[in-house]
Amino acid sequence: MSPGNRFFSPQPNVPGKGIVASYGLAFWALVVGIGVASGLGGALLMLLLHALEHLAWGFHAGTFLDAVKRVSALHRILVLTGAGVLAAAGGLAIKRLRGFGGGEVSEALWLEDAHLSMGPSLGRGTLSIAIVAMGASLGREAAPQLFSAAFASKLCERAGVPRWQRRLLVACGAGAGMAAVYNVPLGGALFALEVMLGTLTLPLVLPALGTSLIATAVAWIYLPTKPIYAIPTYSVTGGQVAWAALVGPLAGLAAVGWVRLVALAHRNRPRGRGRIVAPIVALSALGAIAIAYPQLLGNGQDTVQLAVTGAIGAGVLAVLVVLKPLVTAACLGSGAPGGLFTPTLTFGVLFGGLLGDAWSVLWPGAPGGSYALIGGAAVLAASMQGPLAATVLTLELAHHTDALMVPLLLAVTGATAVARLLGAPSIYSARLGELSHAPRATASAVDLRDIEEHLELDTRPPESERAQRR
Repeated sequence: MSPGNRFFSPQPNVPGKGIVASYGLAFWALVVGIGVASGLGGALLMLLLHALEHLAWGFHAGTFLDAVKRVSALHRILVLTGAGVLAAAGGLAIKRLRGFGGGEVSEALWLEDAHLSMGPSLGRGTLSIAIVAMGASLGREAAPQLFSAAFASKLCERAGVPRWQRRLLVACGAGAGMAAVYNVPLGGALFALEVMLGTLTLPLVLPALGTSLIATAVAWIYLPTKPIYAIPTYSVTGGQVAWAALVGPLAGLAAVGWVRLVALAHRNRPRGRGRIVAPIVALSALGAIAIAYPQLLGNGQDTVQLAVTGAIGAGVLAVLVVLKPLVTAACLGSGAPGGLFTPTLTFGVLFGGLLGDAWSVLWPGAPGGSYALIGGAAVLAASMQGPLAATVLTLELAHHTDALMVPLLLAVTGATAVARLLGAPSIYSARLGELSHAPRATASAVDLRDIEEHLELDTRPPESERAQRR
C-alpha cells in the first residue's frame, strides 16, 4: 500500500470479507462485555459520587452548587481540607500497589502498550470520585474511563488478543466510560477514536460505536436519559456568525494557554514529602477561595448550566474565567487525581460568555447563553485536538443546539486551526511525562497498516474500477 493511501479507509461498497467478519466472533464478544461493564461501572461510580456529595455537603435534593452555597465558610474549608488529606493518603496507598494503571488512560495507551492493572486503576478512579464529590476542581470522567479501560485491558489479556486489538479495545473502553456517565454514545465513540487514538477510519468505527452505545444503554439503569444540560432552543443570527469568525482564533489561543498550563502543572507535580503536603495545601486554599466564589468547586457542571442559559453576570464571568483554570491546574499540580473534560468545557463556556456579553453591546440580538455554548465547544475542540468529538459532545450534552451549527463549527474550526498551527498538544498528551518505569511501548496510536493487514482489507479500488481509470 502506498504511503498516500495509508490514512484513507477502505470504501464500504468494495466487495470483500467485511469488517464485522474480519474481526471474528471473539472480538465482538469482547466489545459487548466491555460495553456492559462500562455501563454498570459508570452507573455505580456516579451512584458513589452522588452519595458522597450528599454526605459531604448535607443535601438530598437540588444541585451541588446550591448545596455549597448553603453551608458556612468554615464548612467549605473543612471539607476541602479533608479532600486534600484523602488525596494525599490515597495517593501514597495507590503508589504501593503493583502494576500499571496508577496514571491516566493516555499514558497506558501511548506509553505502556495499553496495559492497565485493575487495582491501581480502581484505586485512582475511586479516589478521584471522592475528592471531586468533596469539591476538587477536576473532572468526574477520569474514574469511569480508568475503570472501563482497565477492565478492557484485563479482558484482552485473558483472551490473548493481539496488541493492536488490545489498544483499540482499551481506547473504546475509555470512550464507553465517558459515554455512560454523560449519556453521549456518539460523542464517547468519537472521543475514543479522534482523541484517544488520533484517527478516524472505518475498521475502528464499529467497535467504538458498539461499546459506547451498549455502555450508555446499560447506564440508564441508574442514570437519567435526558441531556446533562437543559438549555432553551437558540436561533441563529448574523451577529453570532460574525462573532464566531472573530472569536474562533481567540478561543484557539485561550486553549493553547490552558494546555500549556496543564503541562506546566503536570511537570511540577510534587515529589517525596511534597506529595503529602501539596494536596492538602492546594485543596484547603481552594476551600478558602470558594468562600467568595463557590462556583469554583467541583467539575463545573452547574457553572456551565448557568452560563449557557445566560444566568451569570459579566463581572462574575470575568473573575471565574481567570480563577477556574488556575484552581484546576493547582489541583492537578498537587497530584490529586481527576479528569479535565468538564473543567475545560467550563473554561470555554466562561470565555465565550464573557466575550459574548461584550459583543452584545456592539451587535445586540442574540442571547448571551448562545455565545457561551459556542465558546465552550471551540475551546474544548482546540484543547482536545478533536473538533468532531467536541462538536458532537456539545450537541449531545446540550440538546436543541442544531440551529447554532454554523457559528459553532466556524468557531471550532478557527480554534482548532490556531491550536494546530501553534503546535499545541491536547490536554491528554500534555499530561504525559516521565514515568517511574521504562515505557513498554512507544507507539502513539493504532497503526492503520497493521489493522489493514490483520483485517485483510485493501484500500485499492477493485480491478474493474482501476481498469476504467486507465
